[in-house]
Amino acid sequence: MFDESQQELLLTIARQAIETQLQLRPAIQAFSEAFLRQPGAAFVTLKIGEELRGCIGSIEATESLGEAIMHCANSAAFRDPRFPPLTKEEYPLIHLEISVLSPFRRIQNPGEVIPGIHGLMISKSYYRGLLLPQVATENDWDRETFLSYTCRKAGLPPDAWKDRSTIIEIFTAEVFSEKDE
Repeated sequence: MFDESQQELLLTIARQAIETQLQLRPAIQAFSEAFLRQPGAAFVTLKIGEELRGCIGSIEATESLGEAIMHCANSAAFRDPRFPPLTKEEYPLIHLEISVLSPFRRIQNPGEVIPGIHGLMISKSYYRGLLLPQVATENDWDRETFLSYTCRKAGLPPDAWKDRSTIIEIFTAEVFSEKDE
């Protein structure tokens, strides 16, 4: 979907958004590239080494892809409730990954879920949890384990995906990250 130069530009936008918040650079100006002005939903993940340092995203394309990347990068760095805000000292250590999401598709048959290809959103009542496609691959999960962990993320029992009143939605993502130097 995105060529290498577009991926690099999206990663640069994410990094510059964090730098702006840390007052290391001025704010990003308007986007001139057409693909950045198209609606997009994305997640930005920050890691230090192999450890998660923040991950926040948007699940609906309610703003342009460029704006979504900026907002998600800032939220992952400074507003992920699992972590304290990123510091200037940590900044050089972070590694960025971006996941640009496809639209979600509700499924009736959990057998349609392909771990590593599909991400999941599971919801029931006011509970909702989402896991990106790469989470299943990174943890070497099979379909049932992936479904169970997504239920847990939603605050539901691990087998809630078997209940017909539970809503299961799948999506794909184009995932890319900064190259190791």
